Amino acid sequence: MTLAGLTVAELLDAVAERTSAPGGGAAAGVAAALAAALTAMSARFAGGELPALAERADELRRAAVDLADADVAAYAAYLAARRSEASLETAGLLDAATDVPLRLIAVGEEVVRLGLRVATEGNPRLRGDSAASVLLAAAAVRAGAVLVCENVRDPDPRIDRARSAVAVVHESEQALLALYPGLGPTISS
Repeated sequence: MTLAGLTVAELLDAVAERTSAPGGGAAAGVAAALAAALTAMSARFAGGELPALAERADELRRAAVDLADADVAAYAAYLAARRSEASLETAGLLDAATDVPLRLIAVGEEVVRLGLRVATEGNPRLRGDSAASVLLAAAAVRAGAVLVCENVRDPDPRIDRARSAVAVVHESEQALLALYPGLGPTISS
């Protein structure tokens, strides 16, 4: 079973079940995939060079879906090893389970950058869709960062990578929200 083969209702049911996976990593992957799809659609309606970004957004969408499935598999393997008390194997599988959200963070960051560009330079009638893509991708990055922090302890360079990604998407979100009066950052005197 792959997540991409499920209907939306089936996916939601699978996440809501009393099972360990699909969980937060898979949901973050799906959010990143939706964000990339919105970016691709909005880019296709834009002028100039922006429609060319749709192809890259499509690649990122496919990568995010693959990562959602990879998260389910990696976490299931980790839990199986943990339940069998195979401690040497468990550590390696936890590293593998941590690698998936790290890769999702990279995908999400790129979707944020593309979506922000389409939101600021693209068809104004689709700016809301582009804005939604940025916010969804940023949420996927944050979720991935949290999962990395759940799996490893500081100091660890993977936590530094997660921290950096959260800071980058925060700046992008602030730039995006500045396009909407009343939602962007305010300067207090």
